[in-house]
Amino acid sequence: MRPIRQETDMADVAYETNDGTLTAEEFIGLAQRVWPGEYNARLVEEALAKTINTTARRGGYLVGCVRVLTDGYLFGTVPELMVDPVFQRQGVGRRLMELAWENSPTSLFFGAQPGNEAFFRKLGYKRSLTSFGRRKPRLK
Repeated sequence: MRPIRQETDMADVAYETNDGTLTAEEFIGLAQRVWPGEYNARLVEEALAKTINTTARRGGYLVGCVRVLTDGYLFGTVPELMVDPVFQRQGVGRRLMELAWENSPTSLFFGAQPGNEAFFRKLGYKRSLTSFGRRKPRLK
């Protein structure tokens, strides 16, 4: 069941960095609402164990997540920032990115989905390296 959108009161959204309670199941649930697809729970769990995971929850329900992948010294990247569509444009993504920046031991570099560039510029990120990608099929 999806929560009802309440644009006026987002004060009850709780944020947690290094969220050790984040499960693959709830992460996949959020991913399905943002990027529907097939996800392998065991592989998602392994991926989550390798990143700094900052979550946004409302009433215990996962409404957003940002992951930071870093070597701790030279490089850090944001593999994804996801906010449940019901909670988008209410400051959740902004706060998640602020916390990602505050808690990353390194600078952050990442690619933005086309159309989201202005959001990241508003947060103080500057256009940087050109992103390249070559996709492999996701393991099942």
